Amino acid sequence: MAIRRAFSHAYKSAKQAKSAAFSRRNLFYTNVLISIGISTMGDTLEQSYEVFNKTIPEYDVHRTAQMGFSGATAGAISHHWYNILDRFIIGRSLNMVIKKLMLDQFVCSPLIILSFFATVAIFEKNPWENFTEEVRDKFLILYKAEWVVWPPAQIFNFYFLPTKYRVLYDNTISLGYDIYTSKVKHDKSLKKGDKE
Repeated sequence: MAIRRAFSHAYKSAKQAKSAAFSRRNLFYTNVLISIGISTMGDTLEQSYEVFNKTIPEYDVHRTAQMGFSGATAGAISHHWYNILDRFIIGRSLNMVIKKLMLDQFVCSPLIILSFFATVAIFEKNPWENFTEEVRDKFLILYKAEWVVWPPAQIFNFYFLPTKYRVLYDNTISLGYDIYTSKVKHDKSLKKGDKE
């Protein structure tokens, strides 16, 4: 009986927490925190693999913090982006979903990638130089990956999900993409200047 009561109480508490987290008042903070968590986890997994593989000598906490901060930026942009899309493109017809998808790929995806490089560059020496180099050397790599990952995911997102769950859904898909983003960002062999 006590176990059933404990489970019932835990279920009610979880339901209340979910309602509060996804309420209109708290949604922005929820989306940003989810994005920070997933970006941090993506880098943690990538770095753990690199340490295991002996690609890097040891785990870099500073790097994970940078990636987490970039997640905050992506979460904030995505939160506002989805609200704007749903305000101006109303409906869930295939035509509306395709319009949202095209805008997402041609406007939001490049913006997210640029904000990622800008956010991480803030913490590096010579931020402007690092930002321009990273964009020159790695932007297209990440943008091509965006075209593989996001169109099928976003069709589901735009057709089936209410706006308040879009960033959460994005982040479930984004964990794998964040691992890849961390790899690309910190792969020194992708710098064009090093190849010349």
